[in-house]
Amino acid sequence: MPSSAEAARREHATSALHALLDLLAHDAPAEHFARPAAAARAAGASAAELGVIDEATQTALRVRRTLNQHQRREAELTALFDTAGDLAALRDLDAVLRAIVHRAKLLLRTDVAYLTLNDDAAGDTFMRVTDGSVSAAFQNLRLGMGEGLGGLVAQTARPYATGDYEVDPRFQHTTPIDSAVLEEGLHAILGVPLRQGTHVIGVLFAADRTARAFTPDEGALLSSLADHAAIAIDSARRMEETRAALVDLNAASHTIRAHSEALRRAEDAHDRLTDLVLRGGDFTEVATAIGALLRGGTLIHDTDGTELARVDAAPRTPLTKAVAASRASGRAVSQDGTWVCAVLAGPELLGSIALTDRPDLGEADRRLFERAGVVTALLLLLRRSAAEAEDRVRGELLGDLLSLTGTPGRLTARARKLDVDLTLPHSVFVAHGETTPRQSLLNAAARAARAREGLSGVHHDQVVLILPTTDTATCARALSTDLTHTTGSPVTVGAAGPATGPAALAQAHTEALRCLSALRALGHTGQGADLPDLGFLGVLLGDDTDLDSYVRRTLGPVLDYDAKRGTELGHTLRAYFAAGMSQSKAKDALHVHVNTVVQRLDRIAQLLGPDWQSPERSLEIQLALRLHAVSGA
Repeated sequence: MPSSAEAARREHATSALHALLDLLAHDAPAEHFARPAAAARAAGASAAELGVIDEATQTALRVRRTLNQHQRREAELTALFDTAGDLAALRDLDAVLRAIVHRAKLLLRTDVAYLTLNDDAAGDTFMRVTDGSVSAAFQNLRLGMGEGLGGLVAQTARPYATGDYEVDPRFQHTTPIDSAVLEEGLHAILGVPLRQGTHVIGVLFAADRTARAFTPDEGALLSSLADHAAIAIDSARRMEETRAALVDLNAASHTIRAHSEALRRAEDAHDRLTDLVLRGGDFTEVATAIGALLRGGTLIHDTDGTELARVDAAPRTPLTKAVAASRASGRAVSQDGTWVCAVLAGPELLGSIALTDRPDLGEADRRLFERAGVVTALLLLLRRSAAEAEDRVRGELLGDLLSLTGTPGRLTARARKLDVDLTLPHSVFVAHGETTPRQSLLNAAARAARAREGLSGVHHDQVVLILPTTDTATCARALSTDLTHTTGSPVTVGAAGPATGPAALAQAHTEALRCLSALRALGHTGQGADLPDLGFLGVLLGDDTDLDSYVRRTLGPVLDYDAKRGTELGHTLRAYFAAGMSQSKAKDALHVHVNTVVQRLDRIAQLLGPDWQSPERSLEIQLALRLHAVSGA
């Protein structure tokens, strides 16, 4: 029977675990999660119980971080969809711009967000909408082209960011701008251009009152919101033009009706495509909708040129020049009877859409096609976000497998949740690019692993893949070719396996590293192999030396020929090498005519290949002959 003191300590430990669950349920601040452990320690909990509580605390914090990440992603996507919905139901430009600026402030979690528009007549840019600003001078600020961060974005049509504007020498500081920024108390500022085609109409900003660095993802998100703001301004201006034409130009009624119809079609198209994304539609559904709206065949490619969807169109690679021209101009362009629109998130190229069988695409349909590119960008961002999240989970599992963190049963169960069955044979591959940046190689490896239903990640500073295959050598060669093509530079792949289960995979990883080192030492850069592919060197480096397999792989055709026909090709080989590869000395040792030796050596060349007398091959053959003789004895 435990003492009352022990029972009390256990009760406190259990209470601490319950308290952690309550903190998770109520989304408590991170600092509160240390309280249950402190309470249990004060109550006299044992070291073992405190260890369990500490481990549970760390797990609860990880769960909290994961939940917060999911909540943030959900908030970002919801805001993007809400912005698209506001645009589709555009009635009040000011309201839409205020909503976009407010969402930029919320999504980037900054103190202030604001939007400026260019004044072409005055040659400067002025403040249009602010959210979170407290300075009247800042809210009425005008910036000359090239002045300050905003003026530089407006002039160059490129995004800029600063961690601390006041001390950043890259920007042209002026007294009015610096005074307004100082009065507002801003330090970190991110600005992205608002474009209509090649023309910059303004800048969207997010800013903090403390110094900080903005991430590329934050820049892409703000650029996506800027694209929506530009569309809202474009649509509002076009509505104003339509209303003015109705009042002032009775003779242009037909043009106005056509213009209104184009706007209606554009709104309907935006609604339909946005609804597809909201319902979780895939690229094929989006391509089908675009083709139906514009009456043509449709192809969607990602930034690497991989085909994501094709509807009523012949397969083809992306028109690289047209994609580059569309990216530079911000407009859809035509090449060889095909319309191409670059899919962008700000300045970042995410992919492309091609429309075939429509050489006569009018201006209205062209703009509709370009709006389809904005929706496709949202879908590609969603796809990338989901892929990155899955790659992180798969990379963590790979690291735990190779370091044997956790029990085999738990590792196998985690893998099964990712549709990876560790009870089946898998092989381990370690990839190395001599000139390829590791992140590029890691991205290419992730795509290759997804295509082959395996795992990829970084382990001990090396890019590693675990793939379901029993033909390790063939898969290594194919993987090297694939990664070399994707990254554009040679990638060497060392492999080992097949292996079944976590322990065997960890051992195979060690062997794959040895294989990679041997490949690089031998100068086989850009190739893929396992240790058996390396001949006798693989036999020496391998954990499980299989001499019989080596002999069969090296001398099999000769041994089979002798066994089937009763010839002495193997004996001739031994005599030939013993005679220093001299035909005349070999014929004396064999007691045959020199022509017989020549005929036998010709037959051996037919069986083993014309390079059998090269230094490398002859060394392997001599070693195999000796091993065969020993095994026979």
